[in-house]
Amino acid sequence: MHSVRIALRSTVSGRPNGRFLANLLPRFTSNRIAGLALAAIALVPTLGCGNSYRPVVSAISPVGPAVQPSKYAVAISQPGAAIGGLMTLVDFSGDTNLVNISVGPNPYYLLLANGGGTGYTLNTDGTLSTFAISTAVQTSNVQTTTLLPGATPNSIFANSTYVYLTDPGRSTIAQLQNTPPSLRQELPVTPGYTPVYIAGIATAPRAYAISQSTIAGSPGVVAGIETTTSTISTTIPVGVSPVYGVMTADGLRVFILNQGSNSVSVINAQSNAADAATPVIPVGTAPVWADLAPTRTELVVANAGDGVSPGTVSIVSIPLCTSSDLPTNPNCNPTNPVDAVGFGDVLATIPVGVKPVMVTVLQDGTQAYVANYADSTVSVINLVTNTVTATIPVAGRPIWIASTTGNPTGKVYVVTQDSVPQPGFPVAPTSSLMTVIRTDTDAVESYVDLQGKGVSVRVTAP
Repeated sequence: MHSVRIALRSTVSGRPNGRFLANLLPRFTSNRIAGLALAAIALVPTLGCGNSYRPVVSAISPVGPAVQPSKYAVAISQPGAAIGGLMTLVDFSGDTNLVNISVGPNPYYLLLANGGGTGYTLNTDGTLSTFAISTAVQTSNVQTTTLLPGATPNSIFANSTYVYLTDPGRSTIAQLQNTPPSLRQELPVTPGYTPVYIAGIATAPRAYAISQSTIAGSPGVVAGIETTTSTISTTIPVGVSPVYGVMTADGLRVFILNQGSNSVSVINAQSNAADAATPVIPVGTAPVWADLAPTRTELVVANAGDGVSPGTVSIVSIPLCTSSDLPTNPNCNPTNPVDAVGFGDVLATIPVGVKPVMVTVLQDGTQAYVANYADSTVSVINLVTNTVTATIPVAGRPIWIASTTGNPTGKVYVVTQDSVPQPGFPVAPTSSLMTVIRTDTDAVESYVDLQGKGVSVRVTAP
Protein backbone atom coordinates (compact mmCIF):
# COMPACT_ATOMS: atom_id res chain seq x y z
CA MET A 1 0.00 0.00 0.00
CA HIS A 2 1.84 2.98 -1.22
CA SER A 3 1.69 5.99 -3.49
CA VAL A 4 3.82 6.31 -6.57
CA ARG A 5 5.20 9.80 -7.18
CA ILE A 6 6.41 10.50 -10.70
CA ALA A 7 6.70 13.91 -12.33
CA LEU A 8 6.53 12.69 -15.96
CA ARG A 9 3.64 11.96 -18.30
CA SER A 10 2.85 9.37 -20.95
CA THR A 11 0.08 8.58 -23.44
CA VAL A 12 -1.73 5.43 -22.39
CA SER A 13 -4.70 3.21 -23.22
CA GLY A 14 -7.25 0.96 -21.59
CA ARG A 15 -11.00 0.52 -21.26
CA PRO A 16 -13.79 1.82 -19.00
CA ASN A 17 -15.90 0.17 -16.34
CA GLY A 18 -18.95 0.83 -14.17
CA ARG A 19 -22.71 0.60 -14.53
CA PHE A 20 -23.15 4.34 -14.21
CA LEU A 21 -20.72 4.96 -17.06
CA ALA A 22 -22.84 2.58 -19.12
CA ASN A 23 -25.78 4.94 -18.67
CA LEU A 24 -23.67 7.86 -19.85
CA LEU A 25 -22.24 6.20 -22.97
CA PRO A 26 -24.62 3.44 -24.10
CA ARG A 27 -23.69 3.96 -27.73
CA PHE A 28 -19.98 3.50 -27.16
CA THR A 29 -19.38 1.18 -24.19
CA SER A 30 -22.41 -1.07 -23.76
CA ASN A 31 -20.69 -4.22 -24.99
CA ARG A 32 -17.70 -3.79 -22.69
CA ILE A 33 -19.81 -2.96 -19.68
CA ALA A 34 -22.39 -5.68 -20.17
CA GLY A 35 -20.37 -8.13 -18.11
CA LEU A 36 -20.40 -5.87 -15.08
CA ALA A 37 -24.08 -5.13 -15.47
CA LEU A 38 -24.86 -8.85 -15.45
CA ALA A 39 -22.67 -9.38 -12.42
CA ALA A 40 -24.67 -6.73 -10.58
CA ILE A 41 -27.75 -8.97 -10.67
CA ALA A 42 -26.16 -11.35 -8.16
CA LEU A 43 -28.13 -10.30 -5.09
CA VAL A 44 -28.42 -11.33 -1.47
CA PRO A 45 -31.99 -12.59 -0.93
CA THR A 46 -32.14 -12.36 2.88
CA LEU A 47 -34.91 -10.11 4.25
CA GLY A 48 -35.55 -8.53 7.64
CA CYS A 49 -37.98 -10.42 9.81
CA GLY A 50 -41.64 -9.56 9.36
CA ASN A 51 -41.23 -6.76 6.82
CA SER A 52 -40.66 -7.45 3.14
CA TYR A 53 -39.86 -3.79 2.55
CA ARG A 54 -36.98 -3.60 5.00
CA PRO A 55 -33.52 -4.85 4.02
CA VAL A 56 -31.22 -6.75 6.30
CA VAL A 57 -28.58 -4.49 7.86
CA SER A 58 -25.30 -5.96 9.07
CA ALA A 59 -23.75 -3.36 11.35
CA ILE A 60 -20.21 -4.54 11.91
CA SER A 61 -19.40 -1.68 14.26
CA PRO A 62 -20.10 2.07 14.50
CA VAL A 63 -18.85 4.29 11.69
CA GLY A 64 -15.43 5.69 12.56
CA PRO A 65 -14.38 8.98 14.10
CA ALA A 66 -15.60 12.39 12.99
CA VAL A 67 -14.14 14.07 9.95
CA GLN A 68 -10.78 15.71 10.48
CA PRO A 69 -10.14 19.29 9.31
CA SER A 70 -8.24 18.31 6.16
CA LYS A 71 -8.91 17.85 2.47
CA TYR A 72 -8.80 14.43 0.84
CA ALA A 73 -9.35 12.61 -2.42
CA VAL A 74 -11.40 9.44 -1.95
CA ALA A 75 -10.96 6.76 -4.60
CA ILE A 76 -12.48 3.31 -4.93
CA SER A 77 -11.13 0.40 -6.92
CA GLN A 78 -11.79 -3.29 -7.63
CA PRO A 79 -8.81 -5.50 -6.64
CA GLY A 80 -10.53 -8.66 -7.92
CA ALA A 81 -13.84 -10.43 -8.40
CA ALA A 82 -13.59 -12.45 -5.18
CA ILE A 83 -12.08 -9.66 -3.11
CA GLY A 84 -13.75 -6.75 -1.36
CA GLY A 85 -13.49 -3.38 -3.06
CA LEU A 86 -10.90 -0.93 -1.79
CA MET A 87 -11.27 2.67 -0.60
CA THR A 88 -8.08 4.71 -0.83
CA LEU A 89 -7.83 7.98 1.12
CA VAL A 90 -5.28 10.37 -0.37
CA ASP A 91 -3.98 13.50 1.38
CA PHE A 92 -4.46 16.64 -0.73
CA SER A 93 -1.28 18.37 0.36
CA GLY A 94 1.17 15.53 -0.26
CA ASP A 95 -0.60 13.00 -2.50
CA THR A 96 0.06 10.47 0.26
CA ASN A 97 -1.90 7.23 0.52
CA LEU A 98 -3.19 7.58 4.10
CA VAL A 99 -5.75 4.80 4.49
CA ASN A 100 -6.94 1.69 2.67
CA ILE A 101 -10.12 -0.08 3.80
CA SER A 102 -12.24 -2.81 2.27
CA VAL A 103 -15.81 -2.10 1.20
CA GLY A 104 -18.27 -4.42 -0.55
CA PRO A 105 -17.19 -6.64 -3.46
CA ASN A 106 -16.78 -5.00 -6.86
CA PRO A 107 -18.02 -1.49 -5.96
CA TYR A 108 -19.24 0.44 -8.99
CA TYR A 109 -20.53 3.78 -7.63
CA LEU A 110 -19.19 6.18 -4.98
CA LEU A 111 -20.85 9.16 -3.27
CA LEU A 112 -19.60 11.46 -0.51
CA ALA A 113 -22.26 13.06 1.70
CA ASN A 114 -22.50 15.08 4.93
CA GLY A 115 -20.05 17.67 3.68
CA GLY A 116 -17.61 14.97 2.62
CA GLY A 117 -17.70 13.20 5.97
CA THR A 118 -19.48 10.01 4.91
CA GLY A 119 -18.84 7.72 1.95
CA TYR A 120 -21.26 5.30 0.29
CA THR A 121 -20.55 2.64 -2.33
CA LEU A 122 -22.88 0.45 -4.35
CA ASN A 123 -21.55 -3.08 -4.68
CA THR A 124 -22.35 -5.85 -7.15
CA ASP A 125 -23.47 -8.26 -4.41
CA GLY A 126 -26.57 -6.11 -3.84
CA THR A 127 -25.22 -4.18 -0.86
CA LEU A 128 -24.57 -0.58 0.14
CA SER A 129 -21.39 0.15 2.13
CA THR A 130 -21.22 3.13 4.51
CA PHE A 131 -18.01 4.48 6.03
CA ALA A 132 -16.56 7.63 7.59
CA ILE A 133 -14.00 9.71 5.72
CA SER A 134 -11.25 9.82 8.33
CA THR A 135 -7.62 8.88 8.73
CA ALA A 136 -8.69 6.73 11.69
CA VAL A 137 -11.31 4.67 9.82
CA GLN A 138 -10.71 0.92 9.56
CA THR A 139 -12.32 -1.90 7.63
CA SER A 140 -14.07 -2.97 10.84
CA ASN A 141 -15.87 0.40 10.83
CA VAL A 142 -17.53 -0.21 7.45
CA GLN A 143 -21.28 -0.86 7.71
CA THR A 144 -23.25 -2.94 5.23
CA THR A 145 -26.87 -2.64 4.12
CA THR A 146 -28.28 -5.58 2.13
CA LEU A 147 -30.79 -4.38 -0.44
CA LEU A 148 -34.04 -6.05 -1.46
CA PRO A 149 -34.13 -8.95 -3.95
CA GLY A 150 -34.04 -7.70 -7.53
CA ALA A 151 -32.42 -4.41 -6.61
CA THR A 152 -29.82 -3.13 -9.11
CA PRO A 153 -29.31 0.52 -8.09
CA ASN A 154 -27.22 2.69 -10.38
CA SER A 155 -26.75 5.96 -8.46
CA ILE A 156 -26.96 7.49 -4.97
CA PHE A 157 -28.22 10.86 -3.73
CA ALA A 158 -28.14 11.94 -0.09
CA ASN A 159 -29.29 14.90 1.98
CA SER A 160 -29.06 15.43 5.73
CA THR A 161 -31.93 13.00 6.43
CA TYR A 162 -32.24 10.40 3.70
CA VAL A 163 -30.26 8.38 1.19
CA TYR A 164 -31.94 7.75 -2.18
CA LEU A 165 -31.06 5.04 -4.70
CA THR A 166 -32.28 4.98 -8.30
CA ASP A 167 -33.17 1.33 -8.83
CA PRO A 168 -34.04 0.12 -12.35
CA GLY A 169 -34.19 -3.48 -11.10
CA ARG A 170 -37.26 -2.71 -8.98
CA SER A 171 -38.44 0.34 -11.02
CA THR A 172 -38.38 2.49 -7.89
CA ILE A 173 -36.50 5.16 -6.00
CA ALA A 174 -35.45 3.58 -2.71
CA GLN A 175 -35.50 5.96 0.25
CA LEU A 176 -33.28 4.93 3.16
CA GLN A 177 -32.70 6.50 6.58
CA ASN A 178 -30.62 6.18 9.77
CA THR A 179 -27.06 4.92 10.20
CA PRO A 180 -26.44 2.47 8.71
CA PRO A 181 -29.13 3.21 6.11
CA SER A 182 -32.23 1.01 6.16
CA LEU A 183 -35.17 1.12 3.79
CA ARG A 184 -37.94 3.57 4.69
CA GLN A 185 -40.01 3.26 1.53
CA GLU A 186 -39.85 2.82 -2.23
CA LEU A 187 -41.10 5.72 -4.36
CA PRO A 188 -42.68 4.63 -7.64
CA VAL A 189 -41.25 5.33 -11.08
CA THR A 190 -43.70 6.06 -13.90
CA PRO A 191 -44.46 2.79 -15.74
CA GLY A 192 -42.51 2.50 -18.98
CA TYR A 193 -39.48 4.36 -17.62
CA THR A 194 -36.15 3.36 -16.08
CA PRO A 195 -34.51 5.56 -13.38
CA VAL A 196 -30.88 6.53 -13.99
CA TYR A 197 -29.91 9.43 -11.71
CA ILE A 198 -31.11 11.98 -9.14
CA ALA A 199 -30.24 15.65 -9.57
CA GLY A 200 -30.26 17.80 -6.44
CA ILE A 201 -28.33 19.37 -3.60
CA ALA A 202 -28.48 18.41 0.06
CA THR A 203 -30.11 21.68 1.19
CA ALA A 204 -32.90 21.94 -1.39
CA PRO A 205 -36.52 21.08 -0.51
CA ARG A 206 -36.84 18.85 -3.55
CA ALA A 207 -34.69 16.74 -5.86
CA TYR A 208 -35.42 15.35 -9.31
CA ALA A 209 -35.24 11.68 -10.32
CA ILE A 210 -34.30 11.25 -13.97
CA SER A 211 -35.76 8.33 -15.94
CA GLN A 212 -35.35 7.13 -19.50
CA SER A 213 -38.17 5.73 -21.60
CA THR A 214 -38.07 1.99 -22.25
CA ILE A 215 -39.10 2.80 -25.86
CA ALA A 216 -36.05 3.74 -27.92
CA GLY A 217 -36.12 7.32 -29.18
CA SER A 218 -38.88 8.44 -26.81
CA PRO A 219 -38.57 11.35 -24.36
CA GLY A 220 -37.65 10.74 -20.75
CA VAL A 221 -39.13 12.27 -17.60
CA VAL A 222 -38.03 13.71 -14.30
CA ALA A 223 -40.01 13.27 -11.08
CA GLY A 224 -39.96 15.89 -8.35
CA ILE A 225 -39.17 14.32 -4.96
CA GLU A 226 -40.36 16.40 -2.01
CA THR A 227 -37.70 15.63 0.58
CA THR A 228 -39.75 17.03 3.49
CA THR A 229 -42.90 14.98 2.80
CA SER A 230 -41.20 12.05 1.03
CA THR A 231 -43.61 12.15 -1.89
CA ILE A 232 -43.49 12.56 -5.68
CA SER A 233 -45.00 15.96 -6.45
CA THR A 234 -44.80 16.16 -10.24
CA THR A 235 -43.58 14.47 -13.41
CA ILE A 236 -42.02 16.64 -16.13
CA PRO A 237 -41.19 15.50 -19.70
CA VAL A 238 -37.60 16.06 -20.84
CA GLY A 239 -35.57 15.02 -23.90
CA VAL A 240 -34.56 11.65 -25.32
CA SER A 241 -32.26 9.43 -23.23
CA PRO A 242 -31.61 11.76 -20.29
CA VAL A 243 -28.45 10.59 -18.50
CA TYR A 244 -27.39 13.21 -15.96
CA GLY A 245 -28.50 16.37 -14.18
CA VAL A 246 -27.14 19.13 -11.99
CA MET A 247 -28.86 21.63 -9.65
CA THR A 248 -27.56 25.14 -9.02
CA ALA A 249 -26.23 25.94 -5.55
CA ASP A 250 -29.26 28.16 -4.81
CA GLY A 251 -31.60 25.26 -5.66
CA LEU A 252 -33.54 27.33 -8.23
CA ARG A 253 -32.69 25.62 -11.52
CA VAL A 254 -31.96 22.05 -12.61
CA PHE A 255 -30.30 21.13 -15.89
CA ILE A 256 -31.03 17.69 -17.41
CA LEU A 257 -28.67 16.36 -20.09
CA ASN A 258 -30.51 14.59 -22.92
CA GLN A 259 -27.96 12.43 -24.72
CA GLY A 260 -30.40 11.28 -27.39
CA SER A 261 -31.69 14.72 -28.39
CA ASN A 262 -28.46 16.76 -28.01
CA SER A 263 -30.05 19.16 -25.58
CA VAL A 264 -30.35 20.31 -21.98
CA SER A 265 -33.81 20.54 -20.39
CA VAL A 266 -34.21 23.33 -17.83
CA ILE A 267 -36.37 22.80 -14.74
CA ASN A 268 -37.50 25.74 -12.60
CA ALA A 269 -37.25 24.08 -9.20
CA GLN A 270 -39.08 26.92 -7.48
CA SER A 271 -42.21 26.55 -9.64
CA ASN A 272 -41.57 22.78 -9.93
CA ALA A 273 -42.10 22.83 -13.69
CA ALA A 274 -40.26 23.19 -16.94
CA ASP A 275 -38.65 26.61 -17.17
CA ALA A 276 -41.20 28.86 -18.83
CA ALA A 277 -38.75 31.16 -20.63
CA THR A 278 -36.06 28.64 -21.60
CA PRO A 279 -37.31 25.03 -21.37
CA VAL A 280 -34.65 23.56 -23.71
CA ILE A 281 -31.08 24.54 -24.61
CA PRO A 282 -29.51 22.93 -27.71
CA VAL A 283 -25.89 21.84 -27.11
CA GLY A 284 -23.38 19.53 -28.84
CA THR A 285 -23.76 15.90 -29.90
CA ALA A 286 -24.54 13.42 -27.10
CA PRO A 287 -24.17 15.47 -23.90
CA VAL A 288 -23.16 13.16 -21.03
CA TRP A 289 -21.94 15.29 -18.11
CA ALA A 290 -22.00 18.87 -16.82
CA ASP A 291 -20.59 20.99 -14.05
CA LEU A 292 -21.36 24.51 -12.86
CA ALA A 293 -19.04 27.51 -12.90
CA PRO A 294 -20.89 29.46 -10.18
CA THR A 295 -18.66 32.54 -10.20
CA ARG A 296 -19.36 32.90 -13.92
CA THR A 297 -23.05 31.81 -13.88
CA GLU A 298 -22.21 29.26 -16.56
CA LEU A 299 -22.97 25.60 -17.22
CA VAL A 300 -20.10 23.59 -18.71
CA VAL A 301 -21.40 20.59 -20.72
CA ALA A 302 -19.28 17.70 -22.01
CA ASN A 303 -20.59 16.31 -25.32
CA ALA A 304 -19.35 12.80 -26.19
CA GLY A 305 -19.82 13.25 -29.94
CA ASP A 306 -19.71 10.25 -32.28
CA GLY A 307 -16.84 8.49 -30.49
CA VAL A 308 -14.52 8.83 -33.50
CA SER A 309 -14.09 12.56 -34.01
CA PRO A 310 -13.19 14.92 -31.17
CA GLY A 311 -16.00 15.66 -28.75
CA THR A 312 -16.90 19.16 -27.61
CA VAL A 313 -17.66 21.23 -24.56
CA SER A 314 -20.55 23.71 -24.59
CA ILE A 315 -20.27 26.82 -22.39
CA VAL A 316 -23.82 27.94 -21.55
CA SER A 317 -24.77 31.25 -19.89
CA ILE A 318 -27.32 30.75 -17.06
CA PRO A 319 -27.78 34.07 -15.15
CA LEU A 320 -30.95 34.72 -13.14
CA CYS A 321 -32.43 38.15 -12.47
CA THR A 322 -33.72 39.57 -9.17
CA SER A 323 -34.23 43.14 -7.95
CA SER A 324 -30.61 43.16 -6.76
CA ASP A 325 -28.98 40.96 -9.40
CA LEU A 326 -29.07 42.28 -12.97
CA PRO A 327 -31.87 44.75 -12.04
CA THR A 328 -32.02 46.24 -15.55
CA ASN A 329 -33.95 43.17 -16.70
CA PRO A 330 -37.59 44.34 -17.02
CA ASN A 331 -38.93 41.10 -15.52
CA CYS A 332 -36.94 41.13 -12.28
CA ASN A 333 -38.79 39.48 -9.41
CA PRO A 334 -37.15 39.33 -5.95
CA THR A 335 -39.23 36.37 -4.78
CA ASN A 336 -39.21 34.27 -7.96
CA PRO A 337 -36.01 34.91 -9.92
CA VAL A 338 -36.52 34.77 -13.66
CA ASP A 339 -34.09 34.03 -16.46
CA ALA A 340 -31.97 37.09 -17.16
CA VAL A 341 -31.23 38.30 -20.67
CA GLY A 342 -28.76 35.82 -22.17
CA PHE A 343 -29.93 32.82 -20.14
CA GLY A 344 -29.46 29.71 -22.27
CA ASP A 345 -27.06 31.30 -24.74
CA VAL A 346 -24.24 28.98 -25.82
CA LEU A 347 -21.19 31.21 -25.46
CA ALA A 348 -18.73 28.76 -27.00
CA THR A 349 -18.42 25.25 -28.42
CA ILE A 350 -14.90 23.99 -27.76
CA PRO A 351 -13.33 20.89 -29.40
CA VAL A 352 -11.64 18.56 -26.89
CA GLY A 353 -10.42 14.94 -27.01
CA VAL A 354 -12.19 11.89 -28.41
CA LYS A 355 -15.18 10.61 -26.45
CA PRO A 356 -15.18 12.93 -23.40
CA VAL A 357 -16.98 11.29 -20.49
CA MET A 358 -16.82 13.85 -17.70
CA VAL A 359 -15.95 17.49 -16.92
CA THR A 360 -15.03 19.16 -13.63
CA VAL A 361 -14.80 22.92 -12.98
CA LEU A 362 -12.58 24.69 -10.46
CA GLN A 363 -14.81 26.58 -8.04
CA ASP A 364 -12.98 29.85 -8.70
CA GLY A 365 -14.31 29.68 -12.25
CA THR A 366 -10.93 29.84 -13.93
CA GLN A 367 -10.60 26.43 -15.58
CA ALA A 368 -12.43 23.26 -16.53
CA TYR A 369 -10.88 19.81 -16.97
CA VAL A 370 -12.35 17.27 -19.40
CA ALA A 371 -11.63 13.52 -19.21
CA ASN A 372 -11.33 12.09 -22.74
CA TYR A 373 -11.81 8.34 -22.63
CA ALA A 374 -10.74 7.28 -26.12
CA ASP A 375 -7.40 9.09 -26.28
CA SER A 376 -6.40 8.88 -22.60
CA THR A 377 -6.09 12.61 -22.08
CA VAL A 378 -7.43 15.50 -20.05
CA SER A 379 -8.24 18.74 -21.88
CA VAL A 380 -7.73 21.97 -19.90
CA ILE A 381 -10.15 24.79 -20.77
CA ASN A 382 -9.56 28.42 -19.80
CA LEU A 383 -13.05 29.66 -18.91
CA VAL A 384 -12.08 33.29 -19.43
CA THR A 385 -11.01 32.82 -23.04
CA ASN A 386 -13.01 29.61 -23.69
CA THR A 387 -10.01 27.91 -25.28
CA VAL A 388 -8.10 24.69 -24.67
CA THR A 389 -4.77 25.63 -23.09
CA ALA A 390 -3.29 22.17 -22.48
CA THR A 391 -3.82 18.49 -23.25
CA ILE A 392 -2.47 16.18 -20.53
CA PRO A 393 -1.85 12.43 -21.04
CA VAL A 394 -3.06 10.32 -18.09
CA ALA A 395 -2.36 6.77 -16.87
CA GLY A 396 -5.04 4.90 -18.80
CA ARG A 397 -8.46 5.63 -20.28
CA PRO A 398 -10.20 7.91 -17.79
CA ILE A 399 -13.60 7.01 -16.38
CA TRP A 400 -13.89 9.57 -13.54
CA ILE A 401 -12.41 12.99 -12.76
CA ALA A 402 -12.67 15.33 -9.76
CA SER A 403 -11.04 18.65 -8.88
CA THR A 404 -10.44 20.88 -5.88
CA THR A 405 -9.03 24.38 -5.51
CA GLY A 406 -6.08 25.31 -3.33
CA ASN A 407 -3.25 27.77 -2.73
CA PRO A 408 -0.76 27.84 -4.37
CA THR A 409 -2.29 25.04 -6.42
CA GLY A 410 -5.43 22.99 -6.70
CA LYS A 411 -5.49 19.36 -7.78
CA VAL A 412 -7.28 17.29 -10.41
CA TYR A 413 -7.66 13.55 -9.79
CA VAL A 414 -8.20 11.19 -12.73
CA VAL A 415 -9.20 7.55 -12.25
CA THR A 416 -8.74 4.97 -14.97
CA GLN A 417 -9.84 1.36 -15.02
CA ASP A 418 -6.52 0.16 -16.40
CA SER A 419 -2.91 1.31 -16.71
CA VAL A 420 -0.01 1.13 -19.13
CA PRO A 421 3.73 1.47 -18.49
CA GLN A 422 4.71 4.82 -16.99
CA PRO A 423 8.18 6.32 -16.54
CA GLY A 424 9.87 4.34 -13.79
CA PHE A 425 7.83 1.15 -14.40
CA PRO A 426 9.58 -1.59 -16.42
CA VAL A 427 6.24 -3.23 -17.21
CA ALA A 428 2.60 -2.21 -17.04
CA PRO A 429 1.34 -2.03 -13.45
CA THR A 430 -1.06 -4.78 -12.40
CA SER A 431 -3.40 -2.15 -10.96
CA SER A 432 -4.64 1.28 -12.00
CA LEU A 433 -2.77 4.46 -11.28
CA MET A 434 -4.73 7.57 -10.31
CA THR A 435 -3.19 10.59 -12.05
CA VAL A 436 -2.80 13.74 -9.93
CA ILE A 437 -2.55 17.03 -11.86
CA ARG A 438 -1.51 20.43 -10.45
CA THR A 439 -3.79 23.27 -11.53
CA ASP A 440 -1.14 26.01 -11.42
CA THR A 441 1.10 24.29 -13.98
CA ASP A 442 -1.40 21.87 -15.56
CA ALA A 443 1.21 19.14 -15.30
CA VAL A 444 1.12 15.67 -13.77
CA GLU A 445 2.43 15.85 -10.21
CA SER A 446 2.23 12.19 -9.23
CA TYR A 447 0.48 8.84 -9.61
CA VAL A 448 -1.26 6.93 -6.82
CA ASP A 449 -1.47 3.14 -6.99
CA LEU A 450 -5.11 2.14 -6.45
CA GLN A 451 -4.23 -1.57 -6.06
CA GLY A 452 -7.00 -2.61 -8.42
CA LYS A 453 -9.11 -1.41 -11.32
CA GLY A 454 -10.12 2.21 -10.77
CA VAL A 455 -13.82 2.98 -10.43
CA SER A 456 -14.36 6.52 -9.11
CA VAL A 457 -12.86 9.42 -7.19
CA ARG A 458 -14.46 12.23 -5.20
CA VAL A 459 -12.98 15.10 -3.17
CA THR A 460 -14.10 16.16 0.30
CA ALA A 461 -14.06 19.87 -0.59
CA PRO A 462 -14.39 21.53 -4.02
